[in-house]
Parts: sequence; structure tokens; C-alpha cells
Amino acid sequence: MLLETERLFIRYFSEEDKGDLYDYLSREEVVKYEPYTLYSRQAAAEEAARRAEDPDFYAVALKLGKVIGNLYLSKGDYDTWELGYVFNSDFWGNGYAYESAAALITQAFEEWGARRLVAMCNPQNQSSWKLLERLGFRREGTLIRNIYFFCDEAGEPLWQDTYEYGILKEEWRADADKECV
Repeated sequence: MLLETERLFIRYFSEEDKGDLYDYLSREEVVKYEPYTLYSRQAAAEEAARRAEDPDFYAVALKLGKVIGNLYLSKGDYDTWELGYVFNSDFWGNGYAYESAAALITQAFEEWGARRLVAMCNPQNQSSWKLLERLGFRREGTLIRNIYFFCDEAGEPLWQDTYEYGILKEEWRADADKECV
């Protein structure tokens, strides 16, 4: 186990997580804004094995053991890390994404030497950008038609806009100090 919060364990993936991974990556509402399509059981098993080897992916599990989502945190240039997250829709609205992301962000800033974190999301994914803002991230810009994950029937890219968010280490500490008052 990497981190423990009041209700969750944040740990590395294992191949045994394939069933729980399938449970949420096979849902349309979960993958709607992601760069992949619905997962089959076989694809989820392969993805669990891949994530078990990838130190940038973290399983978010209830203390009873069920994996309910994942976090992604990858170190880039200039001590800037990129944050991502996907959660099982059965558990949306319970604060699990906030609780787990806040714990991982604290770890990144206080233990791993992160200077800045960034995150990106589709402007239509209101739940995602509201989570980032609740975590203290600042919207730094809107990238217009900068990315596509899929093409239409004619093979033309389906371009999407992206909100870009960021937070500095000293801003995270300031937010943490305010919460303690």
C-alpha cells in the first residue's frame, strides 16, 4: 500500500484488479471523455497487467478491498507532474475522487519533490473541472480543438477543446493552511 486515507487505500495495481477495472472501464458514462473505448473483459485483464507494471497508475480501493477508480500521476519536465483520474460511476458523488487525489497531491508535493501539478479535462466534463477547482487548481487556459481521440466515419478527426489546470506547491500549502484554521 502506498497511502491510506480515512476511507481508502491508494496502491499500485495488481493483475487481480482486472474484474474491478472492467467494472468501471466497461461503462459508457465513465469512458465518455477518455482516449479509449469501452473495455472488454480481456482488454481489462491486459490493462490490469500493464498498470501493474506502470508506477504512474494508482488503484483507489475502498478499505474493504474493491477498486473503485484510479489516479494517474506522471513526472514531466521541470518538476511538473500531470494528474489524471477515472472512477467507477457507482461511486460518484461520495468524495472519493477528492479524498484520494488530495492525498496523492500532498504526497507529490511533500515527499516526491513536485513543484507544480497540471491536469487537463474536456470542458463538457463539468464534474472533472469542478473537482480540480475544489482541489485548488487554477484554470490556466482553454486549448481550442487541440486534441482528438477518435475519427468520424469518413476518417476525419473529432477535435476537442481542453481546459488546462495547474497548481504550485506553495499554493497547495496555502490551501492546506486555510483548511486548518
